[in-house]
Amino acid sequence: MRYGLVAAAVAVAAVSPVGAAPKIGAAAPAFTITTFDKKKVTLAEMRGKVVVINHWATWCGPCKSEMPMMSNFHARYKQHGFEIFGVTTEDSVQPYALKKVAAVLSYPLARGIKGNYPILKGVPTTYVIDRAGVLRFAKAGSFETEEFIDLIIPLLREPAPE
Repeated sequence: MRYGLVAAAVAVAAVSPVGAAPKIGAAAPAFTITTFDKKKVTLAEMRGKVVVINHWATWCGPCKSEMPMMSNFHARYKQHGFEIFGVTTEDSVQPYALKKVAAVLSYPLARGIKGNYPILKGVPTTYVIDRAGVLRFAKAGSFETEEFIDLIIPLLREPAPE
């Protein structure tokens, strides 16, 4: 068991971006995400939208449990300025495996992110950025549906910056 815990800690450390977590209430750090379908997206392009960055892994049960809820929410609120990016840092995952996951989600997947959005204590780790580009929330652990709704809906009601 001891070796299993050490192996798990090493695995999480190996996929964790380096850097101190960004500060809640401050301007969100710039990012560039290249989605699975090769589209580059930056924080600047997302201004005026509520953005969720969700670190996940194929082996993570809680990640896989929350993804359908997030996908349904995204499909419903995308036209209201809501975006989610599912970010895996697993370099070893074959493209066909990611393609299978992407096929059932309404939001894009990416392999990594350039920017200071480290994994906090493990996956899933989720960051929420408001319409003005302010980091409003960061969490390690999965979301229950009501918790996610209670967090995102008020941000969607805020006006987009001019």
